Amino acid sequence: MKILYGVQGTGNGHTTRARVMAACFTELGVEVDYFFSGRAREKYFDMDVFGSYQSRDGLSFASQGGQIDKLGTLKQLKIGKLFRDIRQLNLSKYDLVVNDFEPITAWAAKFAKVPVIAMSHQASFLFPEVPLEGGGFLTRRLMKQFAPADIHLGVHWQPFTKNIIPPFIPYEAPDTQCQSIANKILVYLPFEELSKIIDLLRDFPDKEFYCYHPDAQDQSLSNVHLRAPSRDGFLKDLANTSGIVANAGFELSSEAMKFGKKLLLKPLSGQFEQLTNAITLESMGRAKVMHYLSSNALEEFLELPMANIVHFPSDPTPLVHWLMNRQWHDVESLHNQLWSVVEGASSDAA
Repeated sequence: MKILYGVQGTGNGHTTRARVMAACFTELGVEVDYFFSGRAREKYFDMDVFGSYQSRDGLSFASQGGQIDKLGTLKQLKIGKLFRDIRQLNLSKYDLVVNDFEPITAWAAKFAKVPVIAMSHQASFLFPEVPLEGGGFLTRRLMKQFAPADIHLGVHWQPFTKNIIPPFIPYEAPDTQCQSIANKILVYLPFEELSKIIDLLRDFPDKEFYCYHPDAQDQSLSNVHLRAPSRDGFLKDLANTSGIVANAGFELSSEAMKFGKKLLLKPLSGQFEQLTNAITLESMGRAKVMHYLSSNALEEFLELPMANIVHFPSDPTPLVHWLMNRQWHDVESLHNQLWSVVEGASSDAA
């Protein structure tokens, strides 16, 4: 079986999930090609695991000042090019498309009658059992049409229904009591203005903030240590931080839960997925939420104790075997197998 793996390149969460899958595919000798859209090719980083991957513009959103920029999003849409990319994508050598909310490969496969297995956090919102803020039937309908698939696997923090699987976090959780540095805080707010983030963090000189941002260059401004995007550097800082301040992306929140790190989330305004993530984690007792960059919210967050570790699975081998054995319509068995190893995901106080 030869697989084409389509990945939404907006943000880093989809790519992070794809890296976990790519390592497993390689280890098991599965032949996979990778296709990314949603970001300019030069904006990707740490992509060696994907080999000679393809990339296209695809569909994405624009943001400004921590909120969705609707006019900017409309201006950057290239619908004609999207349709051409869909028509021109040749899928004749592929037996299956695995899709992480990527529209070009999904629609090309639909037209070519190649089976598509969707696996994404967005896919979880197609099921009414899963919480959804700021949207309803129409939102679910639009998401289903954005990247159509034959089978949908939603990735989420709780087993809401049989089509939901847990996130795969490949790193072993450290002993947080030994590893966490009390005054170290990791900051990842890529949709906020960097100058405003720095102004906020400077109000707390007794803390050391490690701030990753697309506009940052490696340098230290007193207690604020700016870092350019780097997956290896980010993971090292994640391992020994005592807490994380971030937008409400799914993958980083999942990593924080596995590492037992407290979370302060500022969801991207106008983006229903981030709003839903923030409210869901707050209801689970796993995060505090602020809707603007707030010194008061940050001060309260810094006083919180460490969070408990959630033991999400690290190895997607059962999922890869399920794909390769064409067990696609038996999602319940996969669901049960993957959730049987998860510990600590139930609600608790942050």
